[in-house]
Amino acid sequence: MLYTKKISKCSIPAVRSDGRPFLRALYSCVITLAVLLTLPRNADAQQLFISQGVPGTVGKWDANTGFPINGNFITGFSNPSGLAVKGNDLYVSDLIVGTVGKFDTTNGFAINANLITGLGGPEGMVFDGNFLFVTNSSTGTVGVYDSGTGLPINGSFITGLVTPEGIARSGNLLFVTDYSNDTVGVYNVITGVPINADLIDIDGPVGIVVYKGKLLVASFTDGTVGEYDMHTGFPINGQFITGLSFPQGLVLVGNDLLVAEYTTNPVGKISKYNAATGFAINGHFITDISTPFGMAVSAKK
Repeated sequence: MLYTKKISKCSIPAVRSDGRPFLRALYSCVITLAVLLTLPRNADAQQLFISQGVPGTVGKWDANTGFPINGNFITGFSNPSGLAVKGNDLYVSDLIVGTVGKFDTTNGFAINANLITGLGGPEGMVFDGNFLFVTNSSTGTVGVYDSGTGLPINGSFITGLVTPEGIARSGNLLFVTDYSNDTVGVYNVITGVPINADLIDIDGPVGIVVYKGKLLVASFTDGTVGEYDMHTGFPINGQFITGLSFPQGLVLVGNDLLVAEYTTNPVGKISKYNAATGFAINGHFITDISTPFGMAVSAKK
């Protein structure tokens, strides 16, 4: 986006016989205006947050350019995994400690680092209004909590899963990837009742997003992202994106799909693809990032 701040005044002296003072001032104004118009509006840019498991940090990048804003935006986690953004609040699940914390997206300050505690391997998170759904990979459950207070509404909202990781919502449908069970299930977002616990059979599913009536699901095992009909689970293209190195988190930035590749020997990276076609836009969108796990994007301003 262009910098469009209004220039209140540009002082130009009266014209003399040779015209040089006038021209100098005019050129100066033109150059100043040109520079201002090319400056990025950082305050309005979408921000991409990425959790990094091994250093225990959450970093912040420009979601459209991949430019680093602060690679160590929030530190001190044991193993940050899932991320979710609501307004100016960033929610971070810590896989090892079993907590979900809430932080300010602007400065990284903790609003409540222990908003939700006592969880069993929390990973993926998604909102439905003020309700926050959290997958618990070690207890095989999905819990639902008040996103403001952290109070549990139903800590066992969905049970009977093996290793739930990714989670996505579309209307009244809640989609959950079950890594060890090799399935993606769909549940009623209000009741938690399974609509089809075996909607999709896929090896090692982790990250998941909904895009225009389709599910895009990352297979950590196969190194792929598959494309499926969100209602029937029918595979549109199980090899939608291939050749990935342990894909983990997925996030949409408009019509672009960002894929966190957990490790590309020795470190990980974020790749960018066209969400409609699967074509690669930039296979090295963000590089030299250690064990990227979850991602979240701030709302477009």
